[in-house]
Amino acid sequence: TYSLGSELQEIMDSPLAEKTNKLKKQLKKLDNVTLHIAVTGSTGAGKSSFINAIRGLKPDDVNAAPTGVTETTMTLTVYAHPTMPNVKLWDLPGTGSPKFKAKKYLKEVKLDTFDFFIIISSERFKENDVMLAKAIKEKKKLFYFLRSKIDNDIQAESQRKDFDEQKVLSHIREDCHRNLKDIDNPKPKIFLISSFELHKYDFQTLVDTLEKQLPAHKRDALILSLPIYSSKILDEKIELFMKQTWSAAVASGSIAVAPVPGLSMACDAAILLAFFTKCYYAFGLNDESIDKLSVRVNNPSLKSVRKSPLVIAIGQKKLSNKELSALTNREAAVKFAWSMVPVVGSKKTAEMSYSATLTLLRAGVQDLADTAKEVLKVAGLTDVY
Repeated sequence: TYSLGSELQEIMDSPLAEKTNKLKKQLKKLDNVTLHIAVTGSTGAGKSSFINAIRGLKPDDVNAAPTGVTETTMTLTVYAHPTMPNVKLWDLPGTGSPKFKAKKYLKEVKLDTFDFFIIISSERFKENDVMLAKAIKEKKKLFYFLRSKIDNDIQAESQRKDFDEQKVLSHIREDCHRNLKDIDNPKPKIFLISSFELHKYDFQTLVDTLEKQLPAHKRDALILSLPIYSSKILDEKIELFMKQTWSAAVASGSIAVAPVPGLSMACDAAILLAFFTKCYYAFGLNDESIDKLSVRVNNPSLKSVRKSPLVIAIGQKKLSNKELSALTNREAAVKFAWSMVPVVGSKKTAEMSYSATLTLLRAGVQDLADTAKEVLKVAGLTDVY
């Protein structure tokens, strides 16, 4: 079972006349929400690698942010998420100039555009980073310090006889805090990350922190945009889609189109396909995501794990009555509900159709989730990026 969350529960408790419109708006809300993430720091700190990692891209992928390039301009570059175009990451100009002026910088990059700032350094944080953080804080915007390229530090230190990974990480964290001692109330959190190994170090802690501090709709957009780097993020995405089934059931079940066999009330298959397709990409089941994972774990058989007719149909961009009907086999209760519905058009029909469509949607999300979990299992990974 999945809890609805306070906002959806409030909608479900509304009078029937209001419920449909509110749920339709709720469904569109997640599609239309914008999330603007500013990424800043000195040249060479790993900004581009971080932007690519969040978008699930490698440096040589189409539309990837160029890495290893000398910064020569003072312009912003925006990178849209490949499957969620309303989520945008902004590569801000470097902050390393000796003449750096934080307030002028924030004015030039239009501070109000962004939901939060990521300040990245691959070494120690410098005076300009501190000035920038103070100016952002003054404007009551969220900011987070990321110490990047931790994998390089660990690799270098691992050659020592007395190597202890936790001690190395503690030392790096303490060193960063010393350089940020001028920022207090509250003391800034520092997240140690590797853009090439998101499942390690502090990236999940960063995500947990953002989930607590962002507004609910922005938080949901963030979760959906992240690559499947761990089983935990997959579980969070599954829960989010399960909550969204309430809204999708209303949107699909209340539009009068030709009925799907097995469903006694009209059910808009196009809306179902759009919903399931979002799940498909968010769960990393598309060819591109599977190919990247196959290369990473050296297992070319991962595509063959996707045996579900629903998964195959979405991959082929079609969802027929056959695939929809197949979902009903998962729960006998669906057939029972449909058998009780008399004629299209009555209030009872609409309510039963909603219930049946909701069960159908949940069965579909579960089908996709089971396939995604099986992919991770066959890859031999519980934490994966």
